[in-house]
Amino acid sequence: MFFSKQNTPRWLILLIDMLLCTMSIILAYLLRFNFRIPSNELVQMPVSIVIVLTVRLVSFLIARTYAGIVRYTNTRDTLRIVVALGTGSFAFTLLNLAWYYWVNQRFLIPFSIIVIDFISSAFILTFFRLTVKMAFLEFIYPNREKRNVIIFGAGESGIMTKRALERDAGTKYKVMAFIDEDLRKIGKTLEGVSIFGLEKLENLLMTNTIAHVILSIQHLNPRKKQMIAEVCLTHNTKVLNVPPVIKWINGELSFKQIKRINIEDLLERDEIRLNVEKISRELVGKNIMITGAAGSIGSELARQICNFQPSSMILIDQAETPLYHLELECSEKSVFQRMKFYVADICDQARMRKIFETFRPDIIYHAAAYKHVPMMEINPSEAVRTNVEGSMIIADLALEFGCGKFIMISSDKAVNPTNVMGASKRIAEIYTQSLNSLNLTRFITTRFGNVLGSNGSAIPLFRKQIENGGPITVTHPEVTRFFMTITESCQLVLEAGAMGHGGEVFIFDMGQSVKIVDLAKKMVQLAGLSLGKDIQIVFTGLRPGEKLYEELLFDKENTLPTHHPQIMIAKVREVDHKQVKQDMAELLELLGKQSDLELVAKMKVIVPEFRSRNSVFEKLDVNAIPS
Repeated sequence: MFFSKQNTPRWLILLIDMLLCTMSIILAYLLRFNFRIPSNELVQMPVSIVIVLTVRLVSFLIARTYAGIVRYTNTRDTLRIVVALGTGSFAFTLLNLAWYYWVNQRFLIPFSIIVIDFISSAFILTFFRLTVKMAFLEFIYPNREKRNVIIFGAGESGIMTKRALERDAGTKYKVMAFIDEDLRKIGKTLEGVSIFGLEKLENLLMTNTIAHVILSIQHLNPRKKQMIAEVCLTHNTKVLNVPPVIKWINGELSFKQIKRINIEDLLERDEIRLNVEKISRELVGKNIMITGAAGSIGSELARQICNFQPSSMILIDQAETPLYHLELECSEKSVFQRMKFYVADICDQARMRKIFETFRPDIIYHAAAYKHVPMMEINPSEAVRTNVEGSMIIADLALEFGCGKFIMISSDKAVNPTNVMGASKRIAEIYTQSLNSLNLTRFITTRFGNVLGSNGSAIPLFRKQIENGGPITVTHPEVTRFFMTITESCQLVLEAGAMGHGGEVFIFDMGQSVKIVDLAKKMVQLAGLSLGKDIQIVFTGLRPGEKLYEELLFDKENTLPTHHPQIMIAKVREVDHKQVKQDMAELLELLGKQSDLELVAKMKVIVPEFRSRNSVFEKLDVNAIPS
């Protein structure tokens, strides 16, 4: 019954506990009197046993020690048993004293027997449960070979991981080793499992068949995480990750919460150190406007700015459903009552003016933009309308209504643009930079590369293709991109916005560029699949406007450092506001003609370094002099 998959009746567990307690009290008498119980104690012994068992029964019923499933006994169950036994033994002590002083000045149960009984009862009841648990784990599936697991981290989280594994999946897995970098732990054992140093990991993987390596350190250095994952993937071992403690259910880890490590985890970098005090001074009590608030960057900015207690937040996006989802998410925030959600198009000047008149924002984070390169290459008028005209409308209103700062979210594709989207973002940069010369609103530009997991980026696409069995589509075997997490990029935007005095183009340290094909291969490995066997990679060719390598600076630019090691200031060519304004008027006038060639030709005049690639607009560059 104990070793079947059906749960043993609770009444039977209680009955067995009472029988074990009977054995314990008899054993206590035998041990106390060296197995020769005096006749006077034998006479009193039946009464004492009845009293002990009665108290034990009451304490077990109150503590519900019988309610746990024996084969899943854990430390909480053991603690419950010890507390129930301790409470009962304390009751015996009080009863003994009452009997001595108020009945016949004789102890009902010798104190030594109470102590011996408590120790033996705790041992016997715990031993019974652990024996059943071990027998169940070892013999219920005699023909099933357990798969070996290594846990990285021999601390509290590692112990909890091991126990969760044994409790929830002990019939399938066996913890073979712990890995830790603490020299005081290496060479010792933890709950019967040996602890090895990190340098032994590869040898363990080579000499044993390891199903999983579970990362169970709460704040693991990103570089260390990448290194461990590389070693594991080389030996076809899956890497799992334990979630942060705050995500554990009721403070207890479940095996189902331990998930496969994903590609975003491997592209993380060291935690960013922010000047929280300066950002706080910038945002606390201010009216903050975010355009494109339902997008990847805009929504994360909203989440982070909520922590700085602004006076109000005006969140604008033309995408109704994503904005609704953001509203639902923010409903639990303390500042929710001060948050206003507007479905609005930034190109609708009358609508934007009304919002500005109502709220008069102090700081604007302008994240609204069209960003998909191939789509904008065949819809240049929409790229200009939204990315250029929309930005102009918001920037002009910021000036008119005395906004303190305007932070524009730009893109690395604005550097030496090879597509309409990048050129439109560069034109928006040029316009907002020119407005800074008016000394009314401080216009700041932040420029960075691809954001991990953002809408339409490569990683979600690859993940979906892997789930569907492939193939994975990569444009070119040599194409590379810079990547940054959404959280990291928004933190740097807040930092740059706080430090900016106006006119700067801040660029972020994006780290090393990553080959997209290598990214795809690693995602295949993380999914536990074999490239060429389970799934294929297909090269589709560069898309319209796409280039092999992204850049963060113009060829003629250089950078100046800031106090933050991951933020630099790009030295860009100065622009004349009157000339820029005339260029903008001519560009927007062409929108009405809906002539793509004329529109893009004018964009190339405004941005001389704009050279189209893999595009119908390449013919506009034939007679151009290379910059």
